[in-house]
Amino acid sequence: MSFKLGLKGVQEILVLVLMLVLVFALFYSQMDLTYKIGIAAMVFSIILLTTMATEALKQAEENKRLQAR
Repeated sequence: MSFKLGLKGVQEILVLVLMLVLVFALFYSQMDLTYKIGIAAMVFSIILLTTMATEALKQAEENKRLQAR
């Protein structure tokens, strides 16, 4: 079984850690439902934004490489 998400090493570790935080916050904490929803929204938005930033950097590098030809 592979946990490879197609991301770089540091970003992949960040995603896994954020998912662990989400699981512990949702299932093992005694917080109000509002805080749990807020934590879930924050975790998913951080994952989405870092993934989008990585893809934008990859596209910028590709464009730069193609223009250098």
